[in-house]
Amino acid sequence: MRRTRVTLPAAPVGPENPLPALLAPGGTREIPAAERAALPPDMARQIGYRPLETLLPVRRLDGYGRDRTPAALDALVVENDRLRVTVLPGLGGRIHSLFHKPTGRELLYRNPVFQPADFGLAGAWFSGGIEWNVGATGHSPLSCAPLYAGRVPAPDGGEMLRLWEWERLSDLPFQIDLWLPEHSDFLYVGVRLRNVGHRPVPVYWWSNAAVPEADGVRVVAPAEHAWHLGRAGGPHRVPVPEWDGADRTYAPGSQHSADYFYDVPAAERRWIAALDATGSGLAQTSTDTLRGRKLFVWGQGRGGRRWQRWLTEPGTGGYAEIQAGLARTQLEHVPLEPGGQFRWLEAYGPLSADPRAVHGADWRAARGAVADALQEALPRESVERAERAWLEHADTAPQELLSSGSGWGALEVLHGGHVLPGTPYAPDGLGDQQAPWAELTRTGRFPVPAEPVAPGPTPVGPHWRELLEAAAPGPLTEYHLGVVQWHAGDRAQAVRSWERSLRHAQEWWTLRCLAVADAASGHEARAAERWLRAFRLAAADPDPVVLAALAREAVPALLAAGRAQDAAGVLEALPAGTREHGRFRLLAARVLLARGDAAGARAVFDAGFEVADLREGEEALEETWYAVAERLLAGAGPVTDEVRARARAEHPLPAAYDFRMRPQDPPAPATPPRAPQPSALPSPAPAS
Repeated sequence: MRRTRVTLPAAPVGPENPLPALLAPGGTREIPAAERAALPPDMARQIGYRPLETLLPVRRLDGYGRDRTPAALDALVVENDRLRVTVLPGLGGRIHSLFHKPTGRELLYRNPVFQPADFGLAGAWFSGGIEWNVGATGHSPLSCAPLYAGRVPAPDGGEMLRLWEWERLSDLPFQIDLWLPEHSDFLYVGVRLRNVGHRPVPVYWWSNAAVPEADGVRVVAPAEHAWHLGRAGGPHRVPVPEWDGADRTYAPGSQHSADYFYDVPAAERRWIAALDATGSGLAQTSTDTLRGRKLFVWGQGRGGRRWQRWLTEPGTGGYAEIQAGLARTQLEHVPLEPGGQFRWLEAYGPLSADPRAVHGADWRAARGAVADALQEALPRESVERAERAWLEHADTAPQELLSSGSGWGALEVLHGGHVLPGTPYAPDGLGDQQAPWAELTRTGRFPVPAEPVAPGPTPVGPHWRELLEAAAPGPLTEYHLGVVQWHAGDRAQAVRSWERSLRHAQEWWTLRCLAVADAASGHEARAAERWLRAFRLAAADPDPVVLAALAREAVPALLAAGRAQDAAGVLEALPAGTREHGRFRLLAARVLLARGDAAGARAVFDAGFEVADLREGEEALEETWYAVAERLLAGAGPVTDEVRARARAEHPLPAAYDFRMRPQDPPAPATPPRAPQPSALPSPAPAS
């Protein structure tokens, strides 16, 4: 094991959004109760088990752009004579490269750039390599966050790389141990998640490996059926490999983005492989705890190809993902009882099978050929023995700290007195964000700063609520108590706490929370007024990050309340550099349209802009473009169905703005863009 650096063109992640994420992120798929009733009972039960309702206590990362400059990223290399594994501990422990030395082959899709995009639960996420998704349905909030890393003795006497952190959505610690036995063609990955609390917690885990989407690559798994999830709905059980006139085990077989969750029979070995025209590629297998297997494809539509280019750079090949998870689908959360743990072993490595069988018309023969090749390369019994050997070392303390994570685990250990062998959260890991909560733990008082400053993140576990309720009242105590109550679902109590906080001090952060509460309860006019007041208070002592975060929410709310003039005033009050960001150029076009200047709105599009934080499944670009086109065609008259049809025929959405992930034929009637309420989610998207 050794340290190194990986130099890539990179866009900085940027600062945290200072506003507490009171609502679940867009893209979360909800399955109606009637549809859940038709699913297998265990799947239906886990789909309905504690879905994410807020992102608390995590804060969003949405301050990145698309200007990339070379950056040296800290990396750790685990290597033997067969494989070289490059890990990025500062970016969620992502495996950036899995290089097979004998064949000189990179087994993963290795992104040549680091470009954050709004695909993660917390916003910033990037494509490529192998990522570890823990927390809730979607890409982990830790995708672009640092993990702890340490050197640990491996079961075979060598060295093992341990990654660990405290996952805050589920409030549980986890560890990932990576090691390469001598002369092994397969990387072993041991994973453990522990519930140290007093209540059951919903657990989510999917390991996602990006593989090149070259012609002839087929994804093979031991299943005859899959649960299909696409833009049109689902999950629906479909046959494998062919469904609806196409072979879906090849990425080009899908026109639109889709998830295929393979229904692997209980007795079958857990594995999935992506093999090229020669029958060679990457295989992943695991012990039986990691039950699910999935193929994700972007599809061959214009929007899917646009997203692929958006996440990397021109001329780079596309990719698909082969994945493995705790449940059959990514819509499910699995209960973990107090004191319990989930643990398993994964293995990743090269695999070659007879290409005539792999790509033949007989799916049973293809599965059998790959299964036999995997059994020869890495017997199932070897993986099970490796898991037992790893568990004997899972509690071994790291001998050397190689990188540091956040201080939130140290805070929870301080408060709860948890003993977590193998994953130390030392008191010296506490930072500025944890300092007031450490004082609250030690003294029962929440500290009051000498000067009013924006509050940091709020831990939301029940134990923090108890401490805040017992502490002396004050503006910050009441503010944080309201955030904790909101997370617990006690929204009326949260509003009362925030109103008490306002009686102590009129602060923008409290007004903004009340604005979200108003919008969620349908009080659009009052919400808009509170957002405007919050923005004006913040503008008195301007912080560009704060103003940008508030404007992202205030402008759509003001437009929804019919206050286009005030929305324009908010945009004008932003720093000039902020106004030029793509998100605010799009909002400027919407404001111009709302004020009756459709030509001015069209000029914004014609000048060109990029919305760096465009979310997967978000359709604001399309909606605004066609609303502008319709108004230009209709003039002062009504927007009729004929006008809508002409807008699509005469003003097609330019490719630069086309991120649509759903079928476009027949087109849906356009309506003037309406700002989504904070309680509303953008159009559902596959949990890619």
